[in-house]
Amino acid sequence: MSTPNLYRRHRFPPDLIAHAVWLYFRFPLSLRMVEDLLAQRGIIVSHQMVRAWAEKFGRSIANTIRRRSTGRFDDKWHLDEVVVSIGGRKHWLWRAVDQAGFVLDVLVQSRCHCALINQNPV
Repeated sequence: MSTPNLYRRHRFPPDLIAHAVWLYFRFPLSLRMVEDLLAQRGIIVSHQMVRAWAEKFGRSIANTIRRRSTGRFDDKWHLDEVVVSIGGRKHWLWRAVDQAGFVLDVLVQSRCHCALINQNPV
C-alpha cells in the first residue's frame, strides 16, 4: 500500500497523523497525553482519533522509528510553511524538517505570524 493511498480520505494531512503516532510510539505517553501535546500546538484531535491512527499507521511508523533510532538527526534543517484547510477554516502548518526529510516538529496555527518573523530588528 503506497503512502498516498494509505492516508487517503483522512481529514488531517499525513504529516500531522504521522507526528501524532510518532509521539505515541516513540515516548511512553498515553493517548490523552498525545492529545494534550497536539492541542498545545493547535492540533485539536481526540484521544480516540490518536488510537485509531496508531492502530492503522503504527506498524509503518514504528519501523521508521527503529531505523532512525540507530542514527542521529542531521545537523541541517529547514522550516516549511503551508496553508491548509481544516474543517473549512484556513490554518498555517509549520514543519521543521532535517536534510534527510525527517519531520522534527509540527505546529499548526489559526493565524499567520509571518510578519513577526520577517521583521528586521531596529
